[in-house]
Amino acid sequence: MAVYYHEEDLPEGVLAPGPVAVDTETMGLITSRDRLCVVQISDGKGDEHLVRFAKGSAYDAPNLKAVLADPSRVKLYHFARFDLAAIEHYLGVTAAPVFCTKIASKLVRTYTDRHGLKYLVSELLGADISKQQQSSDWGAPVLTDAQREYAASDVRFLHRLRDILAERLEREGRTAIAQACFDFLPTRARLDLAGWADKDIFSHE
Repeated sequence: MAVYYHEEDLPEGVLAPGPVAVDTETMGLITSRDRLCVVQISDGKGDEHLVRFAKGSAYDAPNLKAVLADPSRVKLYHFARFDLAAIEHYLGVTAAPVFCTKIASKLVRTYTDRHGLKYLVSELLGADISKQQQSSDWGAPVLTDAQREYAASDVRFLHRLRDILAERLEREGRTAIAQACFDFLPTRARLDLAGWADKDIFSHE
């Protein structure tokens, strides 16, 4: 297992076919203001790839964009809504189809309100991940070893979590409603980008 670091694009041909786990690191939580700094991606075979974008980047990353926009590859996320918005805003592609482990967790782990990645990895896989670097400076000219390991850990477990959660969705009869939620996520991300992030357009008021 290795973590590979790349500047501005993913090398061609480094990922095996099939679903890919995806995550992003940004300067903050307001997509239009807080630039995309890192995209993490893994094919689930044991390696993680980190693609860093420098300040002033044109986000011209044809290899990465091709993978993210490939309709034959399912993209695995934890809280896909945020990552989809960041990728669409900065890279200009819709990174779907989607499986979101946070949404799946909320649909089947109704016995808890702890749906963060750390809790999922601990309960379902018996592993531990550190969230210490979550709020660190992802726009720094050089990423620390701790930042790189944190970023890699955010995609390292998503394939295994997807398998377990998909089984539970099937067991509880919620696969179809989960898929409907996943299919809507790119639109939900576009609503966020268009200014409806804090508005429930389905509510009566």
